[in-house]
Amino acid sequence: MKSKDKLRETLITVLSEASEPLETKEIEEKLPAETRAKIFNRLKDLRGEGIIKGKMVGAGNGTWIWWKKGAFTEE
Repeated sequence: MKSKDKLRETLITVLSEASEPLETKEIEEKLPAETRAKIFNRLKDLRGEGIIKGKMVGAGNGTWIWWKKGAFTEE
């Protein structure tokens, strides 16, 4: 459970520090110790909780892009 919390916080930090939306693959490259499935599932969880935003682009399995909540609004 601790590693899940650590991954959650790391993903939030990565997206918060990004100046543009990131593809799942770009996030993966920043977290080489984690598997793609684990990262993707946690990103989907964070999206479901409303903490981050994400969207599938492309056909078939497609590519997902992720960004911090409020990235396109003036705060």
